[in-house]
Amino acid sequence: MVMVALISHTTFDCRDAYTLSVFWSKVLGFAPDADNPDGPGDEECMIFSADGTQRLLFVEVPEAKQVKNRLHLDLVPDEGTRDQELKRLLELGARAIDDRRMLDGSGWVVLADPEGNEFCILRSEAERSR
Repeated sequence: MVMVALISHTTFDCRDAYTLSVFWSKVLGFAPDADNPDGPGDEECMIFSADGTQRLLFVEVPEAKQVKNRLHLDLVPDEGTRDQELKRLLELGARAIDDRRMLDGSGWVVLADPEGNEFCILRSEAERSR
């Protein structure tokens, strides 16, 4: 038998755990633990996917983000198009930092969350299969 490690959750260091967890909850459709909800001022806030298999933890640290992420999330729209999802993410408070969309429709947009953590929005499955 081969031993492997499993990912428990992905952790984001941040300045405001609650605010960032609320942003990412809206982006991903995740929710806090109903039995132990987080609130403003909490130094650690965890959100869960609807099926509980994916978890993001936000932990407050004293230092601000200083350089480009070495690890980031690549997102695809569950419904609609990349450009529709981009509009929604910008309305939630993300900001576009690099537009890598191509004339043929391929490519992605690099975004930053409210604390500057980079992530990308790719084309939807439907867009890629056209």
